[in-house]
Amino acid sequence: MESSEPASGNDRFAPDLPGGGLPESAPAEQGSLRTVLIAFGANLLVAAAKTIAAVITGSASMVAEAAHSWADTGNEIFLLFAERKGSRRRDASHPMGYGRDSYVWSMFAAFGLFTVGAVVSIMHGVQQLSGTEPGGNFLINYVVLAVAFVLEGTSFLQAFRQARSSADRTGTRTLGFVMHTSDPTLRAVFAEDAAALIGLLIAGAGIAAHQITGSAVPDAVGSILVGVLLAVVAVVLINRNRNFLVGQAINPALRREILGQLLGHPDIDRITYLHVEFVGPNRVYLVAAIDLTGNLREDDVAVHLRRIERQLESRDAVEEAVLTLSTKDEPSLTT
Repeated sequence: MESSEPASGNDRFAPDLPGGGLPESAPAEQGSLRTVLIAFGANLLVAAAKTIAAVITGSASMVAEAAHSWADTGNEIFLLFAERKGSRRRDASHPMGYGRDSYVWSMFAAFGLFTVGAVVSIMHGVQQLSGTEPGGNFLINYVVLAVAFVLEGTSFLQAFRQARSSADRTGTRTLGFVMHTSDPTLRAVFAEDAAALIGLLIAGAGIAAHQITGSAVPDAVGSILVGVLLAVVAVVLINRNRNFLVGQAINPALRREILGQLLGHPDIDRITYLHVEFVGPNRVYLVAAIDLTGNLREDDVAVHLRRIERQLESRDAVEEAVLTLSTKDEPSLTT
């Protein structure tokens, strides 16, 4: 029996794209890199503007927003490292590749958001609860918040477009895709920019209440609320990165699809075991126990197994594929 190339359906499976085409890694990485760079530029400008406004006005909410933006700016640097380090292909010292490096650096970014953004904002807000300053230069705060909303909105729009494009190919909702995607940089930018926009609204409400009442308490409360918001986002991001670091399996629906596509291979008669887990953004490690069609000699079996493994590994999404033989008494897997 001569070996055949995989059925065309095998081109379709991808870790984050059930039902869509198997993506080339370069476009996906370029999209995430563009998203991070836009976020970095926007956060840097916003952080500088908020800092100046905080120094001039002494607003607690503006101090919290400045800390938030500086934390986000620093985080984008970590995310750039995540993109660069995680994109390296496997070598002798790292047989599973460097994809999990992305989750390590993204974890650092999440911790930075928590310590610099959340803790500083909450501490400053608590300190200002007893403040009696009447406040002033409210117009400066409003102008800076408005400019920041436009810049943060631009960054968020880029992340949203990337997420929605991928979500449309999966047939899932955008928010669901962001929460479950194996791309930590997209999730981080999307979550941080969404939190930034909400934080700007909270800060604006706190400053407005300060202006109306003459009391600094609403402004301080706004700072605390911004800190709590950042803490929640940071914890969610930390938990998602932790899940991928310890070994995140693909979702059941995608597992069934991959199983069906493997069963469609002309050289595979049945499958008794299938394990697929993420080893990086849009990259998986695949192990399967299969029964080849026909009754081949031992040497021919080894050749066919290696050939199918190479076919699978030719897909950018498959970091490594390991195939073994099924025994007769093992039950077959079905879709």
